[in-house]
Amino acid sequence: MDPVARLKENILDNLRTRTWRAGHRLPTERALSEQYGLSRSTVRRVLMDFKRKRLITQTVGSGTYVSEQVHEALSQLAPANSGASISPAELMSARLVLEPALIEMVIGNATTADFERMDECNHHAELATTLEEFEHWDAALHEAIALAAHNSFIASVFRLMNEVRAQSEWGMLKRRSATPERRLEYQREHRALVAALRDRDGERARRLCLDHLLRVRTNMLGF
Repeated sequence: MDPVARLKENILDNLRTRTWRAGHRLPTERALSEQYGLSRSTVRRVLMDFKRKRLITQTVGSGTYVSEQVHEALSQLAPANSGASISPAELMSARLVLEPALIEMVIGNATTADFERMDECNHHAELATTLEEFEHWDAALHEAIALAAHNSFIASVFRLMNEVRAQSEWGMLKRRSATPERRLEYQREHRALVAALRDRDGERARRLCLDHLLRVRTNMLGF
C-alpha cells in the first residue's frame, strides 16, 4: 500500500474503531508527514479531503479534531477500498457517461449555495500552488456539480469516483500529463461550465462538460 493510501486507511481505522472519538485532536501535519514519509502538502490534501467529508474539523492556531458528526459522515462513505481495483481508464469511461447525463438534474435542482460552492472550488483551484492541491479542488468541483443534483445515490457514486482519483495511479498519470498550459485550459473550462449551469443552459453545459472530459482523457490516457 502506498503511503498516501496507508495514511488515509489508518485515519479511517481510528475513526471507525472509535480509537479517535468526536473531539479527539489528531497528530499535527508535521507529525503525520514524518510518520508516513510524505510532504506536508500531501498530508494537508488528505486532511482537506477528510474535512470536506465532515469527518474532521480544523481550527487555525488550534489544530485538527474529529468532527462531532463523524459517525453520520462515516455511514455515508463508500465501503473501505471499494475503488481500489478501478483503473483510471475505467473511471474516465464512467465519467464520460455519467457527468454529462447529470446536467439536466443539476440545472433543475441547483441552489444559490451550490453555485457558491462551485465558485469556491474554482477559486481555490486557481490559487493552488501545487498540482496535488489543484487536483483536490478539481475533484471537489466535479463533486460539487454532482451534489447539486440533490440525489443521494449520485452523491455516493461521486464519492467513490473521488476515492479512485486519490489513488496513486491516477496521480501519476496526472503528473505526467500536467503542464501549466493544460492547467489554465482546465481552469477556463471549469469556469465556462459553471457559467452555463448558472445560466440553466443545458445544451451548452452538456457540450462543455463532454468536451472537458474528452480533453482530460486525451491528455492523461492518449486517446
